[in-house]
Amino acid sequence: MNYEIKAITTDDVKKLQQISRETFKTTFDPYTAPADMKSFLAEDYETGKLIEEIKCPDSRFYFWLVTGEIAGYLKINVGSAQTEKLRENALEVERIYLRTNFQHRGLGNVLLNFAEERAREEGKDYLWLGVYEKNIPAQHFYKRHGFEKVSEHTFQVGNDPQTDWLLVKKL
Repeated sequence: MNYEIKAITTDDVKKLQQISRETFKTTFDPYTAPADMKSFLAEDYETGKLIEEIKCPDSRFYFWLVTGEIAGYLKINVGSAQTEKLRENALEVERIYLRTNFQHRGLGNVLLNFAEERAREEGKDYLWLGVYEKNIPAQHFYKRHGFEKVSEHTFQVGNDPQTDWLLVKKL
């Protein structure tokens, strides 16, 4: 398969915004009221907010391109950019999303392995992430990759407080 993993810059913000909204909505629409989804997509993927996240020295974004088309994206965090202080010396996978027509083809494995490689290159001891408690396929995917549930936290989607399981993998 012809693919490329490309670092995202502020020049890519509109593409990132579009794929972020598309993949989040597709993934979580079945569990989220329309007003909450609309609010979340507008606020969390607002252009200025995404630019700040891209510029953050402790966050990195990557597009996953398959034959030149954006198939998905990855956001990883270290240090102060992590959404929780779950473990010392850890790297967080904050977002890992594939567009629908690229799912179930093994591409998620490549993105997750890429994140793990970054963590190992940076000398991290742990890789961690949050997964929605109702997203059973994703939970199984992460379990196959050696992640274990260690905690939970609230992930606010509009006015809907959803529960994410926090999963950790020792490297």
